[in-house]
Amino acid sequence: MASIRILVGSVYGGALLTARTLKKTLEPEGHRITVLEDPDLEDITGNDEPLLVCTSTTGQGELPPNLLPFYLRLREQLPQQPARPFGVIVLGDSSYGDTFCGAGELMEEALYETSARKVGDTLRIDALETTEPEMEAVPWVREWLERL
Repeated sequence: MASIRILVGSVYGGALLTARTLKKTLEPEGHRITVLEDPDLEDITGNDEPLLVCTSTTGQGELPPNLLPFYLRLREQLPQQPARPFGVIVLGDSSYGDTFCGAGELMEEALYETSARKVGDTLRIDALETTEPEMEAVPWVREWLERL
């Protein structure tokens, strides 16, 4: 079973609810899940557990305020995470066009710069198509876990 660290970026609570649902669903199956609501760089530098970014997108494709300090420090310090597996679940609204799910793209680029290794495709959840993002995230994360 896996130990996963979920880095949460949430404004109105959708991404946080999704992360908490993943924890509640996966822990009884033997996985150890750490949900980081206000992640800090030290949350990832002292271990090699797979990372799962679960974030909403705000403004014009931007990161939520609680995830922004982590992102900025990650980009500034670039702590190397060679081959560390990561995945991305991003919530957005497709009516924003080109900036749809932009926060996930920002986190993905930043993690690539640390030499982390993306596992699977990004799960993009459109608020115009679903009101329960956690229902899409659970089957996706099970498949993601199989690829680790």
